[in-house]
Amino acid sequence: MSHIGYFAWDLASERGDAPCLRDDRLHLSYQQFAERVDAFAAQLSEKGVGRGDVVAIMLPNRAELLVALMASWRIGAAATPVNPTFTANEAEYQIDDAAAVLVVNEGSDAPSAGRPTIAVDEMASTSRAGWTPNGTPGGDDLALLIYTSGSTGRPKGVMLSHDNLQFMSSSMAQHLSLTPEDHCLLILPLFHVNAICVSFLSPMLTSGQLSVTGRFSPARFFDDVARLRPTYFSAVPTIYALLASQPDATTSDLSSLRFAVCGAAPISKELLDRAEQRFGLVIVEGYGLTEGTCASACNPPDGVRKLGTVGPALPGQTLAIVDEAGSPLPAGTAGEVVIRGANVMRGYLGRPDETERTIVDGWLHTGDVGKLDEDGYLTLVDRIKDMIIRGGENIYPKEIENALATHDGVLEAAVIGAPHEVYGEVPVAYVVAYPDAQVTGDNLAAHLVSRLTKVKLPVAIHIVDALPRNPVGKIDKPGLRSRHRPQPVS
Repeated sequence: MSHIGYFAWDLASERGDAPCLRDDRLHLSYQQFAERVDAFAAQLSEKGVGRGDVVAIMLPNRAELLVALMASWRIGAAATPVNPTFTANEAEYQIDDAAAVLVVNEGSDAPSAGRPTIAVDEMASTSRAGWTPNGTPGGDDLALLIYTSGSTGRPKGVMLSHDNLQFMSSSMAQHLSLTPEDHCLLILPLFHVNAICVSFLSPMLTSGQLSVTGRFSPARFFDDVARLRPTYFSAVPTIYALLASQPDATTSDLSSLRFAVCGAAPISKELLDRAEQRFGLVIVEGYGLTEGTCASACNPPDGVRKLGTVGPALPGQTLAIVDEAGSPLPAGTAGEVVIRGANVMRGYLGRPDETERTIVDGWLHTGDVGKLDEDGYLTLVDRIKDMIIRGGENIYPKEIENALATHDGVLEAAVIGAPHEVYGEVPVAYVVAYPDAQVTGDNLAAHLVSRLTKVKLPVAIHIVDALPRNPVGKIDKPGLRSRHRPQPVS
């Protein structure tokens, strides 16, 4: 197989009528999926799209998004998935920055930045007799442009090659022991690399199947699992928190699930244990970055799982912990997590200086603080940029969040540094409680006294209905910090 974009044709000849992909509208076999990809690839070619071009795909989760993605690869083009909830300004920034030559969207009212468009309802679905793609892309050719959430400024386009995707998908399939009997329920947004690699490409490479669910809700999730009988799904901590907080009566038959994956953001040991006990389910926590094509460490579904860690390095990758000078640190010592392997991105689109700062001598510098144990299992401490410096003392918010999570009434917690005239920064906590839990800032403060030294105690604990999120479901800490910035006087 020369690159990831050709796997459907290899599989179609072997699996033919076997189930491949379904959503609320379509139910496609491998052969039907391959035919739709060919049909749309031919349509793109007729519009002048070819090798080296970029196609922007601004669609909600549905089968046609994956058809468009694969069709772009089929003709040697790259794809950039655009968050369908973006404002026109946000979408047009990404389309312009990616230099997309065409936009696939939901219709004439959708943003296009002046590019030609193909509406989803106008996508060709019947393959053209005798049509074949003109040329074969190379493994190092650009396949995906995934835009980071932009928490530190304008979003950056992460350049991922066919080799990156092939390596990552194969690595995840191996680590998760996927077989043709596996069936993934996709509930994460497809503008994020986690959904593309873990939920789409990995089961496809192993001849499994994929069901694309509609907009997530706990009721929809339980119904889909009982009806479709998937064997696994991948989700973020927010989703596990929502599921774990549902009344017992809402839980349905989850016996088909072999395991679940948790990624994109850290999950507390308490929530992980609560979700596992509630649903009788193995949940493996993983860790990775878009710049590392999704995942670099993951606890195994079968084997030693260490709660509180994100597992060992995935096959073919190396993890290390380094100090500020880039020198390796011994096991048990906290420092910056760096990653090496065929999963490391080509770089940031049009940003060579940032690429050079991020990839040093082949090592991807993550900006995350962590430590490795003697078995190579990684424990994350925090983000370097989220560290609070109180009067010259370093405080990691995750330590305070973990302490808050030990309270039975705490569902989620986020801690940020707020400006302070004397100390520079002080910790402030935002907490979401379980439904009907009697939780106040005062009793949480009392709960922390025996668990944290005085300097780490939050100066304020706010009980809120929900934590703000960025487009991929991570807690929006920059947004929380902005609440504490001095407001300009009008």
